[in-house]
Amino acid sequence: MHKRRKLAALIGAGLSPFLVLGLSVTPASAHGWVTNPASRQAQCATGVVQCGDIKYEPQSVEGPKGLKDCAGGNARFAELREDNKGWQVTNVGRSATFNWKLTVSHRTSTWQYFIGNTKIAEFDDGGAAPGEYVSHGVNFQGFSGKQRVLAVWNIADTANAFYACVDVNIG
Repeated sequence: MHKRRKLAALIGAGLSPFLVLGLSVTPASAHGWVTNPASRQAQCATGVVQCGDIKYEPQSVEGPKGLKDCAGGNARFAELREDNKGWQVTNVGRSATFNWKLTVSHRTSTWQYFIGNTKIAEFDDGGAAPGEYVSHGVNFQGFSGKQRVLAVWNIADTANAFYACVDVNIG
């Protein structure tokens, strides 16, 4: 009986590093990103553009509210800030529908859309918790050509927001 326990302990000790490594590469299961038009993190997740960690967690670009940063202030996702990385640009008309996929629903204050420092749209959810998918029609009045749209999901009950940049060609 003593030999079996010793063998079981040795096997457990031998397997534990592999279990820890296997668990550490599991993607985080939180929050949300723009899937269409394809955001930069969506392009990473689907392999359209070769990326680092963000390809495993497109939903995790979270940071303090008020940023104008494709990476949400996360150094780990800094490549999302690189305008010359080869992002696929989506042709759109004078308006487009932005579709979000949410893996964890948070009570929402607002959804905002920016081109540069100009807010082009805002949708107030008044603290409601959205479902798994959210869509917004955004008007690009006054803009044309290639633009980077920053989409922001402001959470109602925390100081954080989720960020997604989408490259579009308006015209």
